[in-house]
Amino acid sequence: MDRRLKTHPILNIPARSRVMFTFANIPMMAYEDEVISSALFANGVSVFSRHERDGSPQGIFCANGQCAMCMVIADGRPVKACMEKVKPGVIIEPCNGWPRLPAEDAPVGTREIETLTCQVLIVGAGPAGLCAAAELGKAGFDVLIIDDKSEIGGKLSLQTHAFFGSIRDCYAGTRGIDIATILGGEIASLPNVRLMLETMAAGIFFDKKIGAYSKGRYILIEPQAMIVAAGAREKALSFPGGDLPGVYGAGAFQTLLNRDRVRPTDRLFIVGGGNVGLIGGYHALQAGIKVLGLVEALPKVGGYKVHLDKLKRFGVPVWLSHTVTAAHGREHLDAVTIAAIDDHFRPIRGTERSFEVDTLLIAVGLSPVNELVEKALAYGMTVLSAGDSDEIAEASAAVFSGRIAGRRMAEMLGRSVRVPARWEETAAVLKSKPGALSPFAPKAEKLSVYPVIRCVEEIPCNPCTQVCPVSSITIPEGGIMGLPIFQGKCLGCGRCVLVCPGLAVVLVMEDYDPAKGKALLMMPFEFEEERIPLGSEVFTVDMEGNLVGRGRVVAFRNREDQDRRRLVLVEVPYEERLAVAGFRIQEPEHAQRALSAAIEQDYVVCRCERVLKSEIVKEIRAGVRDLNTLKAVCRAGMGTCAGRTCTDFVLRIFREEGVPLDEVVSATNRPFTAEIPLSAFAGIEEDGESK
Repeated sequence: MDRRLKTHPILNIPARSRVMFTFANIPMMAYEDEVISSALFANGVSVFSRHERDGSPQGIFCANGQCAMCMVIADGRPVKACMEKVKPGVIIEPCNGWPRLPAEDAPVGTREIETLTCQVLIVGAGPAGLCAAAELGKAGFDVLIIDDKSEIGGKLSLQTHAFFGSIRDCYAGTRGIDIATILGGEIASLPNVRLMLETMAAGIFFDKKIGAYSKGRYILIEPQAMIVAAGAREKALSFPGGDLPGVYGAGAFQTLLNRDRVRPTDRLFIVGGGNVGLIGGYHALQAGIKVLGLVEALPKVGGYKVHLDKLKRFGVPVWLSHTVTAAHGREHLDAVTIAAIDDHFRPIRGTERSFEVDTLLIAVGLSPVNELVEKALAYGMTVLSAGDSDEIAEASAAVFSGRIAGRRMAEMLGRSVRVPARWEETAAVLKSKPGALSPFAPKAEKLSVYPVIRCVEEIPCNPCTQVCPVSSITIPEGGIMGLPIFQGKCLGCGRCVLVCPGLAVVLVMEDYDPAKGKALLMMPFEFEEERIPLGSEVFTVDMEGNLVGRGRVVAFRNREDQDRRRLVLVEVPYEERLAVAGFRIQEPEHAQRALSAAIEQDYVVCRCERVLKSEIVKEIRAGVRDLNTLKAVCRAGMGTCAGRTCTDFVLRIFREEGVPLDEVVSATNRPFTAEIPLSAFAGIEEDGESK
């Protein structure tokens, strides 16, 4: 079995050297520079290990180094499979229980810990970190950027879609994967900016030094100041079966699919209607994955309506005021059960329905990775945060957040630079939540060709106004939060169709064949042409995904200047030309009878230590009000993620038990904020290399 992508409508599939390895004594093939978790998924393996406490199967959750669900033993060493690259001939074994300690305890050689210095240390090479470094580098500062990944860009490397925002300010209309390249080139041109990849900031100490783990070595970094742009970690959900392999974060899915070119699933369900979940569903469809549906607990999705409409048009059912009540399976996820919820977010009995799926994506929000900032402030360091480490927002906002942080840091260090007022205003706009919705009623123009723009929600976006060669698309209110309108003439060039990040523009060709009652529509298409061959019939839908009728694919336009977005020409009945907004890529499936309500069933709250909700309730009812005590008596929060995944769940249980949160003592966090091998921390060297 090889689950790697062979083709993709957006991504290139590069030629790579093959390497062989073994997992559980089974020979397998990987590609050079592939991480272990992706190599295992590519070979059809999703259960990596078993837990020490109860033998439960373990897989992945974050695929970002923030948890340790994917722990395996590689050549005798415990490693996170999502962070460790496959080496030729490596022997990988499941980590069934705690890793075995070495049999011998003979003295080994040690070394002095190297200390690096710089004026400004930037933690994170995503959009915020890179932009902050660019501003500081241009101001002449000695800058060191560190990032735990093997390439720059952060989450940009997962974003194959086009950005919202403005073309001038944050590369709107350009794909995230390409923005990473642009920002990387800007950094490469600055000789006073150094970059260290595969280097993880692991802790800050009272002497204002940062401990880092870099390619197997522990080092210290002593900066004059620091900017933390470490991004965000995905929030989780707790429900019966939610710890099964196959239940993992949407970001992990995008890492497997878009970064590592592995198709990890055949049948997918999504919980969470923010932009991450909506975009994740679209990415799945592009890879030929069946998306059975998406549920959102609120009565309205938190993401952009154009993303929601896009999913619904392509045939993905969306249920609002619903949640997942249970995941089913023994060794791996086999099905999910969803249910409607009331105003208090409690499942309503009798509304359950189940779907056979092999993967459930959790997309219920993000939390800032800001532990380093808190420690730095406690020790009196000169520190700023940027991007998601400062405030969760769109990646376009992270660009400006980074540039502003870089300028502010330069000011704090005595340089006479300033942050332009327009930057602050633009950053605030880019962080804006979706605004008001306007009714949509398309009208026919007295032109042979014209665009219909189905952008009815106030979001920060204006690329269509920038590319029209005759300036016929404008935002009357000014700025980028208003709704675009078409007024004037149209050349039929299709540039507005090509640039719209929300795929919300369709070109109507009135004079195609009115005598025979036919019109021609030009639509954006980011799938492979084989999905709708020339001459094939498609089910056309309106803006909300409701069936309109049938159309026929008559042509594709696909040129290099279209940035991998195809234009498809669809013939439709003339009277339907204004109603049609797109066509289905997949047919929705009906749910099966609910497998189990499972509303009152016990479930795992702390993934790392396999602590059940009932165990935590027992201690709360016994009088525990301190998270440190709870950690000591039942190990909730004791695991390798240091409570970052389960603390929110535990606090929710306190609330459910009627305990005010101001009575709950928070856990005490100390360095390290991330795990490193003890041997590296001690500077131990074996065979000439630190391990």
